[in-house]
Amino acid sequence: MKALLIEDSRLARKELRNMLMAFPQIEIIGEAADGEEAVVQIEQLQPDLLFLDIQLPGKSGFEVLESLDAVPHVIFTTAFDEYAIRSFEYNTIDYLLKPIHEDRLAKAIDKLPQLGSTSSKRNQLGPEDRIFVKDGEQCWFVYLREIRLFESMGNYTRLYFGKHQPLIQKSLNYLEDMLDSDSFFRINRQQIINLKEIEGVASWFNGKLRLRLKSGEEVEVSRRQSNKLKAWFSL
Repeated sequence: MKALLIEDSRLARKELRNMLMAFPQIEIIGEAADGEEAVVQIEQLQPDLLFLDIQLPGKSGFEVLESLDAVPHVIFTTAFDEYAIRSFEYNTIDYLLKPIHEDRLAKAIDKLPQLGSTSSKRNQLGPEDRIFVKDGEQCWFVYLREIRLFESMGNYTRLYFGKHQPLIQKSLNYLEDMLDSDSFFRINRQQIINLKEIEGVASWFNGKLRLRLKSGEEVEVSRRQSNKLKAWFSL
């Protein structure tokens, strides 16, 4: 698992790097000393895991995460326990208080999931990638596998996951380019679906298909896209 250390203290970065030598499954691919540098490094290096300090020059650790299109796994590192509750809003793996002890670090690393399947195209987002979603005062870090439907609302897109239906400031065309086409399919001009969420397929008018999702929702596939989907499922 490729990791990036984000910490403004050079000494703290060195100490953490030395401690991580005991965990061969963690490969440190870079370091960043402030929030702005962290965003650049994350976008360039695409780490699987961040060891992320919360109080950073430029951007806080929380603001770093909010700047990303896709969020790696996160283990927060900080000298202040006041941020612990807020950190869980970001679906983090763990929250380590400084000074970090090896046994506590080991417990955090044990919580890391095995690397799952990733997008076949490196510049695209697959089911195991997470995105930050903010709608008004609510925010989520959501795995793309949890999103069953993307629906165009002009220059915005509505996401459907669980009982939530937030709007994000991305167009459906933008998301189509970003999403892994092996997992997400544009069924018509207005909607993209998660292929894993299809529960039933029925023939519809004029050669179209109608899909029933696991949520019970039904969506209609355009005639052109129906032909592609039939070929996909060998119908």
